Amino acid sequence: MSDWALVVDDDEMNLIMASHILTKVNMRVSCMKSGRDALEFLEKNKPDIILLDIHMPGIDGFETIAAIRKNRETAEIPVIFLTADDDIGAETRGLQSGAMDFIRKPFMPEVFLARIRHTIDLHRLQTSLTREVEKKTLEVVAQQKKIERIMLQVVNALAGAIDAKDTYTNGHSARVAEYSKKIAERLGLSEEEQDELYIIGLLHDVGKIGIPDDIINKTDRLTDEEYAIIKKHPVLGAGILENITDMPKLLTGARWHHERYDGKGYPDGLSGEDIPPEARIIAVADAYDAMSSNRSYRNVMPQQAVREEIEKGKGTQFDPVYADAMLSLIDEDTEYSMKEK
Repeated sequence: MSDWALVVDDDEMNLIMASHILTKVNMRVSCMKSGRDALEFLEKNKPDIILLDIHMPGIDGFETIAAIRKNRETAEIPVIFLTADDDIGAETRGLQSGAMDFIRKPFMPEVFLARIRHTIDLHRLQTSLTREVEKKTLEVVAQQKKIERIMLQVVNALAGAIDAKDTYTNGHSARVAEYSKKIAERLGLSEEEQDELYIIGLLHDVGKIGIPDDIINKTDRLTDEEYAIIKKHPVLGAGILENITDMPKLLTGARWHHERYDGKGYPDGLSGEDIPPEARIIAVADAYDAMSSNRSYRNVMPQQAVREEIEKGKGTQFDPVYADAMLSLIDEDTEYSMKEK
C-alpha cells in the first residue's frame, strides 16, 4: 500500500505542486485549504504524514498542530511544516509544537521528496522501536510477576512447614500475615508496604524450625528451661533471614515480634518506637491470632474477651496506635470471621 499524505495550504498553487510531486512517486494525496478543514478530515482519516502550512487564515498551522497533538487518535502522525519564511523563531516554535521538520516554499522536488521520505521512515522506525520496547517491557513485567508468585508460594510453603511443627498453630502464620496487612491498610500504608508486611508476617515464626517438636507441642506447663528454649526462636529466625539482603525487614518481624511496648519483652528488651514498626504491628496481629485460635489448653476465646485483652495491652504490651487499628478491625468484624476456622 502506498503512503498517504495530507497537504494543508491555503494557496491553490502550492497544493497543486505538492500533489504533482507526490503522485509521481505513487503517494496517495489529500489536499485541504484550511486548518479547520484538515481537523474535520482527520476525524475520519489517518494519513501517514501531514504537510502543514504555517500561515493560513482562521486556524493557523500552530493552532492546527496543537489540536492534532491533543487528539489521541492523531497525536502520533508526523507533521512537517511548510513555510516561505526564513524565521528561526517560527522554526523553534514549530519544533516545540511537535513538528518533525520544515520544508521551504517554493518546493524543490528532490528536497521535498527526500524530507518527506526521511520523516516517514524515521517515524516508522520510532514506532517500531516503541512497540518493541513495550513488548519487552510487558515480557519483563510478566516474568517479574511470575517470580513474585513463585516466591510467595515458596514463602507460604515454608510458613506452612513452620506451622506444621505445632499441632495447634495450623494456619497461624498466614493469619498473622493477613491481620498485619489489614492493620497496615487501616493505617494508610502503601500497597507495596502492605505486601511487604504480609511477607514479613508469614515468616515471623521461622525460628521455630530450630525448636524441638516435643517442646513446641507440649500440652503441660513449660518448665523454665523449656520456656527459655522457646524464647530463642526470634533470634534463630533473625539468623535464618539475615542473609536475605534484598528484603532486610524480614528479620525485624522475626527477631522483635515478642518485644513489648513497655520494654518487658524479648529477646532484646526494646521499648516504644525503638521497636521497628513492622514488629510492633506483627506483635498485635500475633497476639490477636493466639487468642482467636484453638490451643491445647483452651478453645477460641470469645471475641469480646479478645477485644478486652487488646484494649488492656495498649501502651504496655502493644503500641497504642496499632492496638487501636486492631480494635477497629475487631469492631467491624460483627460475624467474628477473623479467627481460626
